[in-house]
Amino acid sequence: MSQYPNTDLVILAGGQARRMQGKNKLLQQFDHEMQLLKIYRQFCDEVAKIWVNSHQDCIVYQEIIAEIACFSDDQAGFLGPLMGMKSAWAHVTTDYILFIPCDITFIPKDVLSKMHQTLLEAENSQAVFISINEQNLYPFCLLKRDSLATLEKHLANEQLSIRKCFDDLKPQVVKYESPISFHSINSEQELRLYREELHIFSHSKSS
Repeated sequence: MSQYPNTDLVILAGGQARRMQGKNKLLQQFDHEMQLLKIYRQFCDEVAKIWVNSHQDCIVYQEIIAEIACFSDDQAGFLGPLMGMKSAWAHVTTDYILFIPCDITFIPKDVLSKMHQTLLEAENSQAVFISINEQNLYPFCLLKRDSLATLEKHLANEQLSIRKCFDDLKPQVVKYESPISFHSINSEQELRLYREELHIFSHSKSS
């Protein structure tokens, strides 16, 4: 492992995927590899443990990767990623969690070390998230355990917006650029457009 504090990874996969006809996006292959395997292989040597926040298919995940651990939201009702983030702290023993959405398409190299360095340089901050092509991806974030009280406060007030919650965490941002415009997949149409972009980009690289 590495030069930064012990960190667990939590894949946020607790949604209903209604615009994907209910398909479990973590088990889909958007590009070269199933999402679960793509995320696992990127981070398995960089984190202490990998978790999936999901209400379904835990046995399937563990058949694919035996050491994957799972937990569901503390409260039923599909309340969004903020509930998954809050729920994670009851299971994880490290003081840092890297959260990543299950439908992410672009995972920057060395993103975890850069996020840790950013938090180290901003002592009062409890969160750092990434931005791709000036688009903020709040669910792709690194949180300190100290953030839990703020998460609990927002959820107790039925305030489910990650952006509004993060405003109280003095957040930092790590910025990236990507030639592909779709950084997460929320519908069948987005998946089709993403694959079209990939085809054009790979063709231009090879020509």
